Amino acid sequence: MEPLKGLILSGGRGTRLRPITHTSAKQLVPVANKPVLFYGIEAMAAAGIEQVGVVIAPETGAEIEAAAGDGSRFGVNITYVLQDEPLGLAHAVLTAEAFLGSSPFVMYLGDNLLQGGISDLVATFREHEPDALILLTPVPDPEHYGVAELADSGQGQAGRVVRLLEKPSAPVTDLALVGVYMFTAQIHAAARAISPSGRGELEITDAIQHLVDEGRRIEPHIVRGWWKDTGRLSDLLEANRLILDNLIGRIEGELIDSRADGRVVIEAGARLERTTVRGPAIVGAGAQLSDCYIGPYTAIGEQCTISGAEVEHSILLAGCSVRDLDGRMESSLLGRDVSVRRGDRQPRAYRFMVGDNSDISIL
Repeated sequence: MEPLKGLILSGGRGTRLRPITHTSAKQLVPVANKPVLFYGIEAMAAAGIEQVGVVIAPETGAEIEAAAGDGSRFGVNITYVLQDEPLGLAHAVLTAEAFLGSSPFVMYLGDNLLQGGISDLVATFREHEPDALILLTPVPDPEHYGVAELADSGQGQAGRVVRLLEKPSAPVTDLALVGVYMFTAQIHAAARAISPSGRGELEITDAIQHLVDEGRRIEPHIVRGWWKDTGRLSDLLEANRLILDNLIGRIEGELIDSRADGRVVIEAGARLERTTVRGPAIVGAGAQLSDCYIGPYTAIGEQCTISGAEVEHSILLAGCSVRDLDGRMESSLLGRDVSVRRGDRQPRAYRFMVGDNSDISIL
């Protein structure tokens, strides 16, 4: 088998994470203070993939290119592929055909996180040499995903894929396609052979079904660890929790009358005064914390300022300021340079400046 290439899809508008994604690509929203996209690139590098194509959209491509660069710091060589319109995953494959050539490749959705990376999957793909390998995981709501039906192998194990359906109204299995796929170059012809779906997109499920109908061998791989699509706030916070659960603590910043309990990372230049951090949690470089409590599963970005407040199970992007809150802020996502504070006027009142599609809960 030729050397595998990688294809990471980083287009999409991120509508479910607005207003954060009005000003930033959803693939660059950080989980445990690292952009989601970087986990995918690192997974490719760890699996021995050296040539990685990143499919970008006109609106956010420049930002993604500026963040990831040429890939050298990850140990890969990145080629950027512009997809003018979000016309489906199979369309993205065709857009990248000049980069992919005749090589087999791994396709990875840039806003997905997969526990344990893809090294084992790449090894399985190389060993079995199927025409395609798709990752599946049981989900409670398969009607929201591409769903696979499998033939029984006769030994009580999952056999080959016999049918794929995109967001079926009455799914017959609970096996959803995870956002990682492995293909041979046959997928290009399959993508050209299909028609746009009802939503006007070339669906990758239809292209894979075309391979199935041609009698090609499509092998399933059931994911037993966790997988997260970070396109929604709840999933993003859950991914943050799962990544932080594997945190290895280190203290590089300055603690003054402060304590860090459990697995805590305090990055260089951070300064904590009269503050307690209970891990797993990470405090970014240059952050200034005073008279506050930081609870488990919190990721505080670089150059944030927090004083007189309690924060738990939250993600704060770079430059945030949280001051003088009576209650605890929890399960929250703050965009870059957001300021949250209690006003000093009497009588006390709430005053907000909030972007489109925001969600504020006051308990």
